[in-house]
Amino acid sequence: MNHSTPYSYRQIYNVAYPIFITLLVQNLIQVTDTAFLGRVGEVELGASAIAGIFYIVIFTLAFGFSNGSQIIIGRRNGEQNYKQIGEIVVVGTLFLLLIALCMFLFVRTFSRPALSAVLSSTAVLEASVTYLNHRVWGIFFACINVMFRAFYTGTTKTRILSINAGIMAGVNVVFDYALIFGHFGFPVMGIAGAAIASVIAEATSVLFFFSYTLLTIDLKKYGFTFIRPGARAVVKNILNVSLSLMLQYMISLGTWLIFFLFIEKMGERSLAASNVVRSIYILFAIPVFALSTTTNTLVSNTIGTGNINGVKPLIWKIVRAALCLALFFVPVILLFPDLTLSVYTSDPNLISAARPSMIVVALTLPVMAFGNLFFSSVSGTGNTRTALLIEMGVMCFYLTYVYLLVNVAKASLAICWTSEIVYAGGIFIFSYFYIKSGKWKDRRI
Repeated sequence: MNHSTPYSYRQIYNVAYPIFITLLVQNLIQVTDTAFLGRVGEVELGASAIAGIFYIVIFTLAFGFSNGSQIIIGRRNGEQNYKQIGEIVVVGTLFLLLIALCMFLFVRTFSRPALSAVLSSTAVLEASVTYLNHRVWGIFFACINVMFRAFYTGTTKTRILSINAGIMAGVNVVFDYALIFGHFGFPVMGIAGAAIASVIAEATSVLFFFSYTLLTIDLKKYGFTFIRPGARAVVKNILNVSLSLMLQYMISLGTWLIFFLFIEKMGERSLAASNVVRSIYILFAIPVFALSTTTNTLVSNTIGTGNINGVKPLIWKIVRAALCLALFFVPVILLFPDLTLSVYTSDPNLISAARPSMIVVALTLPVMAFGNLFFSSVSGTGNTRTALLIEMGVMCFYLTYVYLLVNVAKASLAICWTSEIVYAGGIFIFSYFYIKSGKWKDRRI
């Protein structure tokens, strides 16, 4: 048996690069929304953070399901059992559309009473509800999109993802500009326009994925032309892997929502500044996120080939690559904080409020490289329940830490953002010792 690392740095980057481009372009959608809404007002900028995270928390059910599907697709791809992949995609998509309907009804019914119970600013509440009522229409398209991404990522055909993301970003920018500010004959819609632009971009993405798949993919090879009876068994197998991921992502994003709700109590300016910092944090963390997804896929593929002993060297190789990229951005953030912040807002007071938190973001990135990569490797082994337990344990400490800073110590915004270092460090410690233990080696999916 081959005990060496099954992938070179070049092969790792070949898989990660399209994912990186995809995440970068997708994040440009968030950058565009934040930058445009930053010119509308602090209320809209802060509300887009609350409403956007609220939407993502709900959507994590679909994202977790698709990520579980991706792990299984990666395993089948490594086993060269290609014909079972198509039914995972088709049955999984149909199941997610049913989930999408439930999520749509939930958001339309409960978003206002849920947010009104925790928000202190009436203006932020109204803007958040307006955003959500329009944004939720895109959840059907988003559910289809994530299953296409699971297919292309799980089979390591990731190059097409960057093209799709570029199309999405282009469509979003055009309609953001048109609908938020009222150009090209459209009415001025403000925050509602940002939500509608995102829905149109997601619908365009679905159309592209369908067209590309029909024209270029060998449908027979991957089993798309013959779906065997037993859809319930397929869904059950996916849920066996993904249910823990669904809960894990919901807890993770839900905790971040709680963080922003805490910050909202500090005032509209602190909330707006945190939204800007969040956007910059995610932007500079994209290389780590891309390599995390790559870790998930390559670990699953490596186990599928039977090369169990090659998993640990693979993880460390990807960690080294992620750490180099993360450290590259640290001096950029530290040396040019105002220039970076000016992309999102021209308000000098808002820039001043956000600047100290940028230092914390810079310090978080290297820790995040270790944490995210090892945590993704736990999920990549198929041990998603263990990943869920790690997430829950770290999040309990994280929430306690944030609560004490905001409500007891009355700490500054920058000190509150150190919670990200606590989170990244926590998941690294637990994930590292789990991978080192080798308890994941006999897991079958």
